Amino acid sequence: MFSQQIRRRLSQSSKEISSMIRVNHAGELGADRIYAGQMAVLGSTPVGPKIQEMWDQEKAHKAKFEELISKYRVRPTVMVPLWNVAGFVLGAGTALLGSKAAMACTVAVESVIVEHYNDQLRVLMDDPEKNKELLQVIQKFRDDEQEHHDTGLDHGAEQAPFYKALTEVIKIGCKAAITVSKQI
Repeated sequence: MFSQQIRRRLSQSSKEISSMIRVNHAGELGADRIYAGQMAVLGSTPVGPKIQEMWDQEKAHKAKFEELISKYRVRPTVMVPLWNVAGFVLGAGTALLGSKAAMACTVAVESVIVEHYNDQLRVLMDDPEKNKELLQVIQKFRDDEQEHHDTGLDHGAEQAPFYKALTEVIKIGCKAAITVSKQI
């Protein structure tokens, strides 16, 4: 009986870690594509270098989760092709509305991701020694995402047309993508 409980807990823990890695990989892929879309439209404008800086961090995040997918033998979400296109369209679409709308997109996405990473950190703290690598990675990336959020605010996100409506729609989409990517 006791060994069955241990096996069940280990299996549950393994599934939880796999889900975290899968969804985080999907999220970092989506962020990479959002910034690619923003750069396609705004790359040669004064805000281009700041978008490039954030994009470079997202590329590093994506590469790390690609490494973790392989290391932990996690199957990526089947939604990768859709998130690839949707991310680019979201980034380019908001950028076409102007740099403030692109920054509003950043604020919306990053606020959801910071909250998502904080939820994961609370779970990982159940066994900080066992989860040391993931804790360090997610803490660092959460801090980077918070910085992107704050950069968006510093670059006029709240002055974007229909800021509240725009950010709420993007947040809903991000939360839906998280829910789907955790599972499939």
